[in-house]
Amino acid sequence: MIKNVKAAEMLYNILPSETQSTDSNRSTVMYFLLASLDVMKKLHGNSKINLNQAIDFVYSLQVLPDETKPAPEKYYSCGFRGSPFLGLPWNPECKPLSPETTPQSFLDESHIAQTYTSLCLLRILGDDFSRVNKTAIVSALKNLQKSDGSFAPVNTGSESDVRFIFCACAISVMLGDWSGVNIDAAVQFILRAQSYDYALGQIEGQESHGGSTYCGLAALSLMNKLDELPKKDKIIQWLLERQLGGFQGRINKDPDTCYSFWVGGSLKILGAFDLVHGPMCKSFIVSCQSNYGGFCKQHSSRHPDPLHTYFSLCGLSMLGEEGLDEIEVRLG
Repeated sequence: MIKNVKAAEMLYNILPSETQSTDSNRSTVMYFLLASLDVMKKLHGNSKINLNQAIDFVYSLQVLPDETKPAPEKYYSCGFRGSPFLGLPWNPECKPLSPETTPQSFLDESHIAQTYTSLCLLRILGDDFSRVNKTAIVSALKNLQKSDGSFAPVNTGSESDVRFIFCACAISVMLGDWSGVNIDAAVQFILRAQSYDYALGQIEGQESHGGSTYCGLAALSLMNKLDELPKKDKIIQWLLERQLGGFQGRINKDPDTCYSFWVGGSLKILGAFDLVHGPMCKSFIVSCQSNYGGFCKQHSSRHPDPLHTYFSLCGLSMLGEEGLDEIEVRLG
């Protein structure tokens, strides 16, 4: 396990050049690395990670209300951006910026997934959310929900599906405020996404997938609406059929370490994780561990990466691996 700790610490400070395309998602990469350390019980008290500095960095990514516009429009882009790529002033205190000296760019808007991972980061770092503009984020969520119940990720429009419903639900739980979510509409969208084989696609009529099934189940559970989903026994069967040693994300695909969480977590939410063949799952995950630390997607992958490292550790945590902390499965 020590190699995995060292790998996460190293990647937190410097990433290989091939990952530069992920810069706009820097806070999500940061989440995977620090959450990995947290699962391994090596985040707090770690001399190589400055927690206060990490908290300030996250807060520097908060998109503040546009005071040149009236409410609620001024909140529509609020939340957290993924990185400081726009070159805006360093403002971890989240103080209102003068429209005269620092006009708000129309390109500066939050993304619902980055808001979710930023709040997760603040939570695991031990922050009290005192600088989070909860009113603005809740108002932004209300604006992002579509008439069909789904959520778009950004104010300027984009795809909308069950992934972002999950993000909205997780954000609402962490903020303790559900006023930004039309729960009934969100539930109906998820129910319509149930496919002929009873698992969930991203939207109605799409192929069932382990990731979208997790997002739908976790969202329903967070909304206390899991009982409204029919044929749970059939969903469990579909999920169990994804285990081929490790788990595959959908039919006719190779196993992938991240689905030890997406599929395993789905079974956990449904109370059926005890039906997983634990030794086979653990053997597959461990076989994808890099000699340098961290976990790869599959045996044949060249390098480990933060995403697969984190979800592999989550899978091992659910399997009861010694030395790992328990995870809150419904929050990812």
